[in-house]
Amino acid sequence: MSNKIKCSHILVQKQSEALAILERLKKGESFSKLAQELSIDRGSGKRGGDLGYFTRGMMVKPFENAAFKLEKGQMSEPVKTEFGYHIIKRVD
Repeated sequence: MSNKIKCSHILVQKQSEALAILERLKKGESFSKLAQELSIDRGSGKRGGDLGYFTRGMMVKPFENAAFKLEKGQMSEPVKTEFGYHIIKRVD
């Protein structure tokens, strides 16, 4: 099991927004374009949601748990943290 992974995410305030974005992603819309348009995490949003590489202990627990369960190329259901709702895509 890898201890360093690379993910992108889209962060929004409401679960309903996250679910709507997930639907758009499932229809084939670009993750990075939606992250740039809609993510409230402006730092990663500008980079298409890219969070770079991280290891366990660097992210808040619910985010970390969801991210490390993903296979490469897989997307999560909305994950709730104190920041809002994340859709996480594992890149590497």
